[in-house]
Amino acid sequence: MTEPTREAQLLSTFAVLADSLVAGFDVVDLLQTLVDRCHQLLGATAAGILLADDNGELELVVSTSEASRLVETMQIAAHAGPCIESFTTGRPVSIADIREAPAEWRMFRDSALDLGFRSVHAIPMRLRDSTIGTLNLLRDQTGSLAEDDLVAARAFADVATIAVLQERTIREADTVRSQLQNALNSRVVIEQAKGVVAHRRGITPEEAFDVIRTHARSNQLSISSVATQLVERRLVI
Repeated sequence: MTEPTREAQLLSTFAVLADSLVAGFDVVDLLQTLVDRCHQLLGATAAGILLADDNGELELVVSTSEASRLVETMQIAAHAGPCIESFTTGRPVSIADIREAPAEWRMFRDSALDLGFRSVHAIPMRLRDSTIGTLNLLRDQTGSLAEDDLVAARAFADVATIAVLQERTIREADTVRSQLQNALNSRVVIEQAKGVVAHRRGITPEEAFDVIRTHARSNQLSISSVATQLVERRLVI
């Protein structure tokens, strides 16, 4: 049985990643699959992904080896290195010979060389003007990344970006739906509370709402919580 060609393996990888982008998918598992395939298909000795948190600080999410984890963590700690540069500028950053890295990247350079890496290639994960992280390839040989490998790496980075943004969109949509449902549920309780106050005081529902709102503001409470207390007969106003 013949071995699948590299092109067939790349196509298979994109198919696997596409199949993973379904409702409820595990984004970390998908990203781990992606860096594993980078290691297998793009000549990378190790690979990893850095993502920015809500404060814009980079964090290591997945990697193929403890060595690459140490190198990328070192960059984060020092706020300097090719991966940081790629994230900041939104452009690919390649160091064909880590020994020639700039002096300000000394912590990255020394840790990478100590761990046996000789070249690094960082590809930004971006959509339009927004960069959310970097895909990083480390190699134990000097030299530039082959053009077809670079094209594949950029495509992998694009897939990773889509995966992360889709997961965030789903999560945010769930939050919005939850907030909307809570608002709808609160509205029902408020209507009931208006009826309670209107009946007790012999006033209109509109006037009853003003009474509830005034009480809530005076006591630094939410209208929903005051309404709930009224409906449950734990409060009389």
